[in-house]
Amino acid sequence: MLTEEFEYYKNNQELLVSQYDGKVIVIKGNQVIGVYDSDREAVDETVKSHALGTFLVQHCAPGEDNYTVTFYTSRVQFV
Repeated sequence: MLTEEFEYYKNNQELLVSQYDGKVIVIKGNQVIGVYDSDREAVDETVKSHALGTFLVQHCAPGEDNYTVTFYTSRVQFV
């Protein structure tokens, strides 16, 4: 359930923010596999090579307030 990816983000948030502040990053396993300007772009591009549900889309910004939980289906976005 993307626990590994979210833990990676939390544990490395300061470093990630120093590199990608304000961007939307895609994490799979313990690595950033994409950097985008919007959630939609991140999903649209990443699903070209990875199945939905196998990667985490995260807005990269400082602080716990910026942890996000967004679920996508093929038709509806839940936030």
